Order: sequence, then C-alpha cells, then structure tokens
Amino acid sequence: MIPSERLKGIEAFVCTADAGSFTAAAERLNLSASAVGKSVARLEARLNARLFERSTRRLALTDAGRAFYGTCARVLEELQDAEAMLAAERREPAGRLRIDLPATFGRLKALPLLLDFFRRHPRLRPQLSFTDRFVDLMEEGIDVAVRIGGPDRWAPGLGRRYLGSERVVFCASPDYLARRGAPLTVDALPRHDAVAYGRADGEAPAWRIAQEGGPARLLPVEGAVLLDSAEAQVEAVAAGCGIAQLATWLAADALRDGRVVEVLPQLAAEGLPLFLAWPLKRESSPKVDAVLRVLGESLRID
Repeated sequence: MIPSERLKGIEAFVCTADAGSFTAAAERLNLSASAVGKSVARLEARLNARLFERSTRRLALTDAGRAFYGTCARVLEELQDAEAMLAAERREPAGRLRIDLPATFGRLKALPLLLDFFRRHPRLRPQLSFTDRFVDLMEEGIDVAVRIGGPDRWAPGLGRRYLGSERVVFCASPDYLARRGAPLTVDALPRHDAVAYGRADGEAPAWRIAQEGGPARLLPVEGAVLLDSAEAQVEAVAAGCGIAQLATWLAADALRDGRVVEVLPQLAAEGLPLFLAWPLKRESSPKVDAVLRVLGESLRID
C-alpha cells in the first residue's frame, strides 16, 4: 500500500510543475506555499534527485523532473478516473437485481414500470419471478418483492412499505345477468353461480362483504368455478360463467369496455393490503434504493 504522505508529495510536485510556482500550486491545493515547498523537498530527498531548478523568478523542471512528471501525472489522472468510476457506481444502479412479483398484479401493474426503469439503467442485470406463492426473501436471495397480503408477523430483518389496499367489487357479465337476474341483496348470492380464484385442488376463498362501521365479514363460496389464474377468472366472468368478486385493478379493463358490470355496489369492500418488502441489509444498495423509490411512488393502489 502506498503511504498517503507519498501521494501528497506527488500531487504537490505535479501541481507545482503545472502551475509554475509553489505559490500558484498552493492556491490550487488550498495549502500554504511553504507547505507545498516542503512537500516537494521531502519528495526530492526520498528520490535522491533534484526535480526543479530554482531561481528567484521561476521554477523549471530538471531532466529527472520531466521524466518523473510524465509518470506521476498519468498515475494521478488514473486515480481520479478510478475515484470518478467508484462515485458513479455508488450513484448508478448496477449489477444483478432479483425482484419477485405476484403473477397477475406483477405483469399488469409492476412490469411496465420496471421495464422503463431497466431501460434507464442499462447496467442492471434484472431477474424477475412471477409467483403467487409465499417467497422467503432471505432464503431465495430476493432483493425486492411486491406482496399482496402477507404473513401476520413479518420475519426479522425485512423492511416493508405499505402501498394501500385493494378494493374488491362483485362483477358479472350482462349476458349472465340477463339469464339469471341481478342479485339485489347479499342473501341472493348463494343462489348464483360463482367464479373464484384459487388453487384447483383447494377451496374457493370466502367473499368479503362490507359492513357499515365494522370490518368486512366473510361469506363462504360453494360450488364455484375455481381458477388458479386471475386473468382467466376475469375471462370466465366475461363469458357468463357466474359472479366473481374482483379487485378493481384486475377488473378495470373489463368494466371499462362493458364486458362485465358491477353488481351489489353497496357490498364493495376493502381487499388485501399491498406491500413492498426487502431485506434491510440491502436497502443501502443504490439498485435496491432506486427500485424501491420507483415502485413506492408509482405502484400505490386505493
């Protein structure tokens, strides 16, 4: 390792050669002329070589000084370039970035934001996974995850940021309602066909029913068409297979183009919460900080 004092002597020598005097070099280095002169003198003593010819009016490099100057100027320039590169590394997101996203929400809502982010930061090497299973961020080396719902207790060492909660509404197709009639009360729901999202080998999740002045109550769903794809669930509702409770972000396009319509609007309820999650030990990384900022600012739901 090069002692810092030796580097100081080299910097003083190069600056003096460039400026033409100890006084001018001192102004550039924010030192006294005496300190610069002593630094160059110590360098000459260590090298056992005279680097400047001194006169009352000017300094001039000796032959040894000119030879030494070329190497020193190059070394200082390379050091400055290295420092600039490291500073850029600290500011510019770079390297592998692993992000885990809920399958449908991730593709529809998070992916467009992330693709734009990746275009703006070409030094990143993103790795995205889309899954609705619970992912252990620590165990699987995930830098940032988007979670809908989540455990009652979060693992220690994880950071999280609340982005809002889904709003869920009951939907059906105009064709279905023409055939079966529109339910007017919650008591009518069990008499209708249901389309639910869940594992094909599991039970349909209960419907959330809003109650004035209190938390939503859960209404069991029986005999439902069960699909493990949220997008397929919307298509099944649009095809007239029954009534479903859908998050507004999921049903937005189908509602807008009239393929489905909302029923029982008085029963619309708050759905699952949305979070960003990340290992706290990685939050000081520029890439993690940048993606948290992008998703945290643009992915909020109401």
